Amino acid sequence: MTFNELNIIPDILKALNKANYTAPTPIQEAAIPAVLEGRDFLGCAQTGTGKTAAFSVPMIQLLSEEKSNPNARRRIRSLILTPTRELALQISDNIKTYSQFTDVSCTAIVGGVSQKVQERALNSGTDIIIATPGRLIDLIDQKRINLQHVKILVLDEADRMLDMGFIHDVKRILAKMPSKKQTLFFSATMPPEISKMVKSLLVNPVKVEITPVSSTVDRIKQSVYLLATGNKQKQLNHLLEDKSIVTALVFTRTKRGADRVVRDLTKVNISAEAIHGNKSQVDRQKALRNFKNGVTRVLVATDIAARGIDIEELSHVINFNLPNIPETYVHRIGRTGRAGLSGTAISFCEVDELPYLKDIEKLIGKSVPEVKDHAYPMAKGQRLDKMDNTSKGSTAVQPKAVKSKTNPPRKPKTEWFKKERRSTTSR
Repeated sequence: MTFNELNIIPDILKALNKANYTAPTPIQEAAIPAVLEGRDFLGCAQTGTGKTAAFSVPMIQLLSEEKSNPNARRRIRSLILTPTRELALQISDNIKTYSQFTDVSCTAIVGGVSQKVQERALNSGTDIIIATPGRLIDLIDQKRINLQHVKILVLDEADRMLDMGFIHDVKRILAKMPSKKQTLFFSATMPPEISKMVKSLLVNPVKVEITPVSSTVDRIKQSVYLLATGNKQKQLNHLLEDKSIVTALVFTRTKRGADRVVRDLTKVNISAEAIHGNKSQVDRQKALRNFKNGVTRVLVATDIAARGIDIEELSHVINFNLPNIPETYVHRIGRTGRAGLSGTAISFCEVDELPYLKDIEKLIGKSVPEVKDHAYPMAKGQRLDKMDNTSKGSTAVQPKAVKSKTNPPRKPKTEWFKKERRSTTSR
């Protein structure tokens, strides 16, 4: 199938052709006709499946075909909610590409940058806003944004917004919009709270599942190093001596860990920058731009900050720390092997992370090949002892606590904590 067969208007087809889009991906092939018909849409699709164009292209077409008074100030007719600044800015760039030959305009509303610039764009009028929850709520509270004219709502990466604690902010935002609207909902996974939200928001939606989260891209070559504790940095330095690793996205569990890896790489003359929630938006965008342009060879990121990183020619993803949630592993390695290219995913695993590795292999349905010939091997006795303990019931850390007398539920977070969290992660 081609884009010409999806009833897309010539102005958008021209833009897609200019951007070298040839054939629609499965999610685009399913979503574009359904959205053009005015249907609600539920897409279970992970990063890298082409979902941005799946909702943006038909949205632009619907808005451009709607007659409006050329002398009237533009009203916000569509809202796209995303969990992170990088993803919001990426979607904004894509929409500008797809809409360049139409009259549809868009504005990104994110924190970490001057609000004044966004205020000027809003005062000039815009058709689409792409926003993170924190800054959007601030502008709503300041009476600078009116969502009463929204006709199309997109919730992108809804499961990540739940993980980041933004679900209540999302509900506040939904209350500011008309009850009658077209809703497009995208999530890589469907935990119970997300499923509940889907039932309350969507009316007779078209449902499509693309690339289940348990599957990994066949073109990605996966491997794992079982390392003696304390040797990850040495192994990373050694790996990066290989000049065939042109670009590497390195994942750490914490912000401090990311900064530490960058410092240690810099000491051995490997160009690296970190991207995480403690960095200003200007610094994050600069680091991402340097990485995309080849100025920086290694980008070290936390999972939250990495949402929105879309680099077609990324050769390697390296898990400096294995994630304790196995689905996160699939999202991470999916950053490479895009646009029909091959990719390599390398993981480092110390003895305490063996249960995480076991959970990952259970999710993806196969073992990750072990690299055995290296300088810092894990002691065989440690490995066997840990895996024996795991098989007896000691499992990886789970994202949700079990309610019991010995492990009571945590007290609800204060409003101050929620506000502080928004200011450091979503803006």
